[in-house]
Amino acid sequence: MDYDLDRFTSRQSTVRANRGLVATSQPLAAQAGIELLRNGGNAFDAAVATAAALNVVEPTSTGLGGDVFALYRTADGEVGAMRSCGGAPADATIENVRTAVSEADPDHRSSFYPTARGYAVDDVSDPDDVEMPFLGPHAVTVPGTVRGWEATIDAFGDKSLADALQPAIHYATAGYPVSEVISYYWQGAEKLFTDEHAREAYLFDGKAPEPGQTVTLPRLGDSMRRIADEGADVVYEGEIAESIASEVQDAGGFLTIDDLASFEPEFVDPISTTYNGAEIFELPPNNQGLIALEALNIADEIGAGDHPYESADRVHAFAEAMKLAFVDGHHYITDPEYESIPPLGSKSYARTRAEAIGQTPIADPDIGVPNANAEDADTVLLTVGDEAGNLVSFINSRFAGFGSGLVAGDTGIALQNRGASFSLDPDHPNSLEPGKRPFHTLVPALAKFDEDDWAAFGVMGGYMQPQGHVQVVSNVVDYDMGLQEALDAPRWRVREDSTLGVEERLPKAAALARRGHDVRVLPPVQFGGAQLVRHRNGSLAGASEPRKDGQAIGF
Repeated sequence: MDYDLDRFTSRQSTVRANRGLVATSQPLAAQAGIELLRNGGNAFDAAVATAAALNVVEPTSTGLGGDVFALYRTADGEVGAMRSCGGAPADATIENVRTAVSEADPDHRSSFYPTARGYAVDDVSDPDDVEMPFLGPHAVTVPGTVRGWEATIDAFGDKSLADALQPAIHYATAGYPVSEVISYYWQGAEKLFTDEHAREAYLFDGKAPEPGQTVTLPRLGDSMRRIADEGADVVYEGEIAESIASEVQDAGGFLTIDDLASFEPEFVDPISTTYNGAEIFELPPNNQGLIALEALNIADEIGAGDHPYESADRVHAFAEAMKLAFVDGHHYITDPEYESIPPLGSKSYARTRAEAIGQTPIADPDIGVPNANAEDADTVLLTVGDEAGNLVSFINSRFAGFGSGLVAGDTGIALQNRGASFSLDPDHPNSLEPGKRPFHTLVPALAKFDEDDWAAFGVMGGYMQPQGHVQVVSNVVDYDMGLQEALDAPRWRVREDSTLGVEERLPKAAALARRGHDVRVLPPVQFGGAQLVRHRNGSLAGASEPRKDGQAIGF
């Protein structure tokens, strides 16, 4: 059952400020970022503080056991990216995973490989029949979050990591009232968490919290306090690392302290393209930023943004561009240290691909990473700007909700299931290999509209992310929408099964169906969660996703 957001009829305008602005999906987390800014921190400090607070107030979508990525523009004009995602354990070969799953105790296996999700079966006996598990120990990759936060602060912050963690520690130990949308998503933990320590960490008398219920997460708060005192190494080399490795190994997985200790974040060069006068920056592979860039290039080539906004022609053109970008990205994008990737983001590549688009929909495009179940993954995104001109788009996730179903001992750290995006087919570009990073959906973004006009933005939510980027960019540059208007506008999305999902508010949906699209009206929760902060000629403006609990806050 999907959460009914349409019953809310509140409206909001673009938020404006001069000194600092934070936009994210939970108001208390946005306040945490503002607190750091008020206390002398910059946008990078505020980004980490907001992300840490989201671990507590929106634990359904992110956590210390996940990954983090950033795109940023510093006050002195540097444009860069940070990628902090770990790879598969050193012993996680295709053969080892197949054997471990096939030999696991059936009762134990059924907890992590439920037939309802289609990723494995309870009675697997032949290793060749095993598919990559969606849940459980083999879906756990090395978490990048804490070292990514520390690297962000060390490279660009004015405060300490301990300073940035204080609001999150307060919320975890003193308590906070659970907001409405998050309460809805929290219900999934009632079935996901089977071990007692996981249920004790995140359930209350065996139940998810109701909206407005005040909760504490003391185990998570204790772990954050230890990180504040000892630094990120406690998660990768110290006692918390031991708890993480033991949890995975006790459940039959391969993650070791050596896997954790060897992990380091990377600062990488972003990739970009131009669209109708704007330059859009994305993360390179192993992330799906190339998909957004290819779709924008194809859309530009066919003049998708020239159609009237309320026309079926507009949605048709953008959706067809999106299909082709998904076909290419889902086939080629992987860890570039293991496979070469074509120049999917180039204008010349887009010109060739655009020739496939006509007046009728492309039939049965080969969309999706096999068995990855990444289409509707859960994520948190935040954007921050400060008066100096720093802009940060920061995205954190455990992949699907609370992740793998494993919580590391008494740490309160729920471990991600990002490894579910691997394939056990050795011929697939995203095949599982030791140390390899999986195809990653997370894509923060930047936009340059003019020399003194930049925006940090993103749209969270699995495969909705790149097509959300395309729609927000087009709304702003093609149709001159204000920031909040660009996020409020009704959305569409190309689905993995080739259907075209639309919000009920989208104009001309019937005309799209007559054109041959298999149109499905979907609830608002399936159309992502956008956040946007713009720094323009010394002034800040921001907008927050109306389909989430959050807001943009400035001062």
